[in-house]
Amino acid sequence: MRLSLLNPFLIAFSALLPLINPLGSALVLFGLVGDAPVSVYRSLARKIAINNIIFLTIIELLGVTILNFFGISLPIVQFAGGIVIAAMGWSVLNERDARANSRNKQEETEERDAAQAHDFEQEVFYPFTFPITSGPGTLVALITVTAHNSSHEVSKNILSHAGVFVAIVVLSLLVYFCYRYAPKITKAIPPSTAHGILRVVAFILLCIGVQIAWNGLSVLIRQVMSA
Repeated sequence: MRLSLLNPFLIAFSALLPLINPLGSALVLFGLVGDAPVSVYRSLARKIAINNIIFLTIIELLGVTILNFFGISLPIVQFAGGIVIAAMGWSVLNERDARANSRNKQEETEERDAAQAHDFEQEVFYPFTFPITSGPGTLVALITVTAHNSSHEVSKNILSHAGVFVAIVVLSLLVYFCYRYAPKITKAIPPSTAHGILRVVAFILLCIGVQIAWNGLSVLIRQVMSA
């Protein structure tokens, strides 16, 4: 039972961590919010973390159902999603800029006019939760991991979803602390250190993507051979 809960947690946590990238996202948030009072960062961090849990949990629970509605089989999801995850890991692994993910996420919101006065409370979900915290890549990875961990046994399926949910909660807590202390973090952590940690996690993400893709491909090969 412990493995049925722990394995989905570790896979989901490792796959989603470099995509959510709390440190990199905190840099983006700081760039958008600027020198706001501590109370503003505290309020935004709490609301974004809660929104992130709700948003990703809905995707976790309904993502596979939506795929089944369109007639997409689990091996296909594993193969295609594994390739996508591996490509994301490879991209981050070879990124030269120490603020790779934060720069990519910044580009998604570059049309925003920084000179305008914003009501940040109105922007908690968009763009602070999506796509700055959890972008399209995070959703693809989450659906793939959920599909990969799916089982025909009800008990294992429940434990699998529980493990992924725990990973979502832990990552959202990291987002909360990084966002709350974004001004201090941007000054305290050298970009080279953050980039080194990100490289290690990106390599793990690459390996996870290859493993998931192989699991799906092996099933497809067996289906072709037995046909």
